Amino acid sequence: MRRQFLRNLCPDMVKKSVVDVNLEELREAGYDAIIFDLDNTLVGWRAKTVPQDVTRWLERAGDLGFKMCIVSNSLVRRVTKFSELLGIPAIPKAIKPMQRPFLRALHILNAHPQKVVVIGDQVFTDVLGGNRLGSFTILVRPVDKREFFTTILFRTAEKLVLFRLRKKGMLKDFFTKKEKC
Repeated sequence: MRRQFLRNLCPDMVKKSVVDVNLEELREAGYDAIIFDLDNTLVGWRAKTVPQDVTRWLERAGDLGFKMCIVSNSLVRRVTKFSELLGIPAIPKAIKPMQRPFLRALHILNAHPQKVVVIGDQVFTDVLGGNRLGSFTILVRPVDKREFFTTILFRTAEKLVLFRLRKKGMLKDFFTKKEKC
């Protein structure tokens, strides 16, 4: 059981940023939908705009035919603003890693879990939720060092989990020391 719990916390891939995710490779592997976290994945925690490189990357995803949805624990007003700005449907106040928001996203996307990629910056919300769904999970480095108070508390436990996954050989790629979580 302990090993299964660790497997549920293990991302399939680790990247420095969402823009470092190779969309063409995902498409070739048969994925057709992406579920994103918002804060510290696409934008900084308190950011009011989307970085240009992220906007270009999202446009490229759309051009390649990816269906996309934002699933965020953030408040309705903030998530709705970015949903409208990006033209991507969103589920606010998701309470990740609960399954319900991920299942809602699958319904919105009309997608099968095994054809979905879940991208986020947190092991205990994004990776755990995506793995429980049966999707391909990608952990990215947080965009901003500033975070919500409870997220800061979870980061310590997250670092321990990532260290353990790496030590057991379960985590194939990891942030270099320079890019550490």
